[in-house]
Amino acid sequence: MTEMKSPPRHGQGRGCVITRRACFSASHRYWLPELSADDNAARFGPCAIAPGHGHNYELIVSMAGGLDADGMVLNLSEVKHAIRQEVTGQLDFRFLNEAWPEFDVSGPSGCLPTTEALVRVIWQRLSPHLPITALRLYEQPGLWADYLGHPMDAFLTIRTHFAAAHRLARPELSQEENEAIYGKCARPHGHGHNYLVDVTVRGAIDPRTGMVCDLSALQRLVDDLVVEPFDHTFLNKDVAFFAECVPTAENIALHIADRLSTPVKAIGAHLHKIRLQESPNNAAEVYAETPQLDRMPAALESVAAV
Repeated sequence: MTEMKSPPRHGQGRGCVITRRACFSASHRYWLPELSADDNAARFGPCAIAPGHGHNYELIVSMAGGLDADGMVLNLSEVKHAIRQEVTGQLDFRFLNEAWPEFDVSGPSGCLPTTEALVRVIWQRLSPHLPITALRLYEQPGLWADYLGHPMDAFLTIRTHFAAAHRLARPELSQEENEAIYGKCARPHGHGHNYLVDVTVRGAIDPRTGMVCDLSALQRLVDDLVVEPFDHTFLNKDVAFFAECVPTAENIALHIADRLSTPVKAIGAHLHKIRLQESPNNAAEVYAETPQLDRMPAALESVAAV
């Protein structure tokens, strides 16, 4: 007779990913001593102005493991203590350029405390203490970096928005047929949305500037190739591509990815993902590259839903 095994009590041994949020306020300045004042200003813009500027940073720490006998991956009190001891207690209300030796640019091995460089150093300091699977660091609501433990690569995301109208209808179908597929969205005069666009790029962190790519150049590309041509338009009529292609959220995201992929490569990064939020209830995501460095898309999502 086969003996039935009882399930583990309190979920012991079952795998789970947990996240912990932590915040700190700090300032930084982008300034390299080997560059002249004019060159620093040209390269880093207002971020080069002394004595620096500040942010309210938000850190999301994702950790994975099997549940213990108490039904936890980790004791959250111990997680909180580790993050405070190794990160927030050392960075809160500090000038990042002087807080950690990794950001001392007076020597050749130091780099600027950019968002992507900072999240990598946080990983290096936290990983001996916690089973980290992913980190996300928000510098502001429209700018954040993800780090998954690769020695050099990081993901940088900028968020922008545009307002546009569209109509969901296939030109080869009748109005009745379109309404059967798209419902109210097929009405002849269209309707509008305030779209949010997240552009995620991947690349190696420069050992000196601390950047995956020139952030100002990336923002200009998105403004020039997405916001300017799409904002305050009727997409079906004002954007040639959508004269024959139904401007669903999915197709808009795909078209944005197609427009940005080559220009992003020209500034030294790889376009990784476009996320287009059409409304609080609807969004579409397009991965512009196959998973790199053994990373699956889900690895980033563990920090995205916090």
